[in-house]
Amino acid sequence: MDYGLNGKTALITGGASGIGRATAQALLTEGAKVILVDLKGDAVSDAASDLGEGASALQADLTDPRQIEGLAASVEERFTMPDILVCAAGVTGAKGHPLELKDADWQHAWETDFMSVVRTMRQFVPPMERKGWGRAVVVTSENAVQPYPEEAVYNVAKAGLLNFTKCLSRVTAKNGVLINAVSPAFIETPMTDGMMDQRAEQQGVSQDEAIESFLDEERPYLELKRRGKPEEVAAAIAFLCSEKASFVVGANYRVDGGSVAAMST
Repeated sequence: MDYGLNGKTALITGGASGIGRATAQALLTEGAKVILVDLKGDAVSDAASDLGEGASALQADLTDPRQIEGLAASVEERFTMPDILVCAAGVTGAKGHPLELKDADWQHAWETDFMSVVRTMRQFVPPMERKGWGRAVVVTSENAVQPYPEEAVYNVAKAGLLNFTKCLSRVTAKNGVLINAVSPAFIETPMTDGMMDQRAEQQGVSQDEAIESFLDEERPYLELKRRGKPEEVAAAIAFLCSEKASFVVGANYRVDGGSVAAMST
């Protein structure tokens, strides 16, 4: 299927690994050029090198507003302002009883998972509007609509992203920029690797056994009984970035194996 992305440029945050990197590969396959952005400079450079022709890398701390401004300046100077923006950077943040988490825990997750997206959008969406065409996809989470008590800081930031995505989509669509969200659940990424390694250590079991118990005890509605693959999320993102998604505005696409118990509303 031709997604109409030949010659387009995409900027992908969190591009060094996981969903961000898989999305880069999917968009490259469709003929787009990609600019990977990540906090980890060496890792994002290696990712771009591995992806090959059409992939470039930039390092930035997206919790720092000045670095986001510098990122935009570098992109404009060295490349071209993107037609597509995929915001995939994020952290799970601190875990624990919601009232026992410290202010710093809440602030860290909010700055990393929410404000980084707002600030990145500020820099890159208006140029798309001026051109009259653009796509932006925000990676949220099942936690945005099905929160887990011990992950409160993550839940709140991701729920905020859904609301922000809907709000922004309503004012940019008239200028040709379509903004949507994708909500994965339990994808095979460095983030969930870390979660499962910690669980395995606590339980004195292998990672595979930790994954199995996690699915049984904490994700009973994930009907496929496995972690999702980054490529499965990337496929949904690539569609939303494409000409084929020309009538999709302010939507939230779940790629969760059934993990969210309710139907979308």
